[in-house]
Amino acid sequence: MSLRIATWNINSIRQRLGHLKDFTDSHGPDVLCLQETKVQDSEFPLSDLESMGYEEVFFHGQKSYNGVAILCKKAVQSHQKIVWCNKDDRRHLSVTLNNGLEVHNFYVPSGGPIPDPEQNDKFAHKIQFLKEMAKWVKNPDIKDKKLILVGDLNVAPLEKDVWNHKKLLKSVGHTPLESDLMAGLRQSGDLIDVGRHFVPDDQPLYSWWGYRYKPSFEKDYGWRLDHILATQSLKPALKKFEIVRHTRGWEKPSDHVPNVVDIDV
Repeated sequence: MSLRIATWNINSIRQRLGHLKDFTDSHGPDVLCLQETKVQDSEFPLSDLESMGYEEVFFHGQKSYNGVAILCKKAVQSHQKIVWCNKDDRRHLSVTLNNGLEVHNFYVPSGGPIPDPEQNDKFAHKIQFLKEMAKWVKNPDIKDKKLILVGDLNVAPLEKDVWNHKKLLKSVGHTPLESDLMAGLRQSGDLIDVGRHFVPDDQPLYSWWGYRYKPSFEKDYGWRLDHILATQSLKPALKKFEIVRHTRGWEKPSDHVPNVVDIDV
């Protein structure tokens, strides 16, 4: 049995319901994790998502900022959320599927414009968040599970995860400190970087093209900010990976595009 899991920073779910339907129609993910939903729970468009074929929908949001959701085609065993950095700013949700697989959906803080935790509270928050994630996955109970960690982790850790490594080394999202923290996260949980499991480290791989420079997608000035990580027990089950680039070319797109993995379970 194949299971398709996707992650997408939708950048306002209500603005992009049409895009969401087009993607679910074409790719049909069994589990779809969304970040930056930007809607408080009382206004979440639940019926629209149920009409796309999702039996269970979990969401944890707030007005205008952040927010995460998980859409599941079939009923699940359980769901939960974890508060990170003692700040409940709607950055995590998880589900346990009936086959025992855990799927954790994260939206890591972007970190603001200045890569200095002493000058920039937002960057300090991001650093603390990544450190807490690494401590969490180091728990033997986590490492022994069949677990997928996905989301907008807001770090492009490798040289070929950005369009110009040398130029961007001092830019938030690609600093050596953040890259080291991402490496630490993977090492702490002995996690597989699913994207790089399928695409070698020396090849460009991007999931985000910024809005500020309009030709960024056309010129392929991309970053890989969105990730799928898996525990070692799932390595034999990983069958296919795709970054759905063409969605960035849609009208009024999200600046991120979906990442998709197929797993034999």
